[in-house]
Amino acid sequence: MKRFIFATCLALAACPDPVDKAAKKRIFSSEDPPQAVAAAQEKLPPEDVASNPDVARRVLGMSAAEATERIGAHTYTATVNWEWSAGKKTVGLKESRELLAGPGGMSGDFLARLTNTTSSGDMGSGLEVLRLGGNVYARTTYGKDGAGQFRQRKRDRGIAERMRDEAFGAVRDFDQLFRGRLALEARGTQTVEGRLCWKYDVTLAPPRAQAPNTWPALAAPRGGADDTTLRRRAFFEGREPRALQGEVFVDAEKSVVMKATISGRMGVASDGGDAELRLSLTSALTGIGRAPELKAPDDFLPDEDKPRGIAATLLRFGIERGDGGVPLPAAGPAEPEDE
Repeated sequence: MKRFIFATCLALAACPDPVDKAAKKRIFSSEDPPQAVAAAQEKLPPEDVASNPDVARRVLGMSAAEATERIGAHTYTATVNWEWSAGKKTVGLKESRELLAGPGGMSGDFLARLTNTTSSGDMGSGLEVLRLGGNVYARTTYGKDGAGQFRQRKRDRGIAERMRDEAFGAVRDFDQLFRGRLALEARGTQTVEGRLCWKYDVTLAPPRAQAPNTWPALAAPRGGADDTTLRRRAFFEGREPRALQGEVFVDAEKSVVMKATISGRMGVASDGGDAELRLSLTSALTGIGRAPELKAPDDFLPDEDKPRGIAATLLRFGIERGDGGVPLPAAGPAEPEDE
């Protein structure tokens, strides 16, 4: 009898628990690859770009990390010209984007630049980010404080990855600005940078069905939004694409956009009269397989915390810090002793 009970216990112990088995499988399984690496392994037939909107959005909206995983080291440049007109007033802006991507896929080294200038030639704003050997350096292109000098960013907080993606995403941003209405029509194949590419003509597609808005209402400040915010919101909500034309070349093997030349215009109706925005984009991907020459800056500012507001104010008025690292209070009249 005792032998029977002992054998039954052994049999029950040998029966694996499905929950435990699934947990062990998750714990001891290999880690999933990063999203960009997994996406780069997905086949995106360039011949389906014109007929399949999902494939078109994936190709046009491809991230810089995924493109680097697919095609390797490269140099990407893009120029976007903006021209706003309302009544007799016209304002222009030229935006330049550049990405020097080294080998190593999404974890490789790179240098990303983003600058803009006004139509009158005045310097606007700019940012440059370098990632080399896991170290990140950033500097502003224009400005008075530390202009032209890199600052190390040990606590990156994603600035390098965001800058790389923004520098590479000119075609994606163009498509999103036109409400995803960039349509492609196949026009055969052509060689670009020694690689076979599919050529597409760009046209303006019919309006797409908008998904229902499930976002909560925007929180408004107590005194209401300022005029600049209201104008930007009115443009974003009321922009209406009117024309699109151009050419896009997609690599036949890697499904990466190799070259693009697009122009278009959109309008915004308002009580003060219609306003129109005209845009033109040229982008090119060159130097495929050739690692760019990237080197760490010889002289850079160290990464440091910004001084706290109170401490900086006290130091400004000559109140030094105490032994404990806390600014000493200003000298004042001695307090009377307690009676």
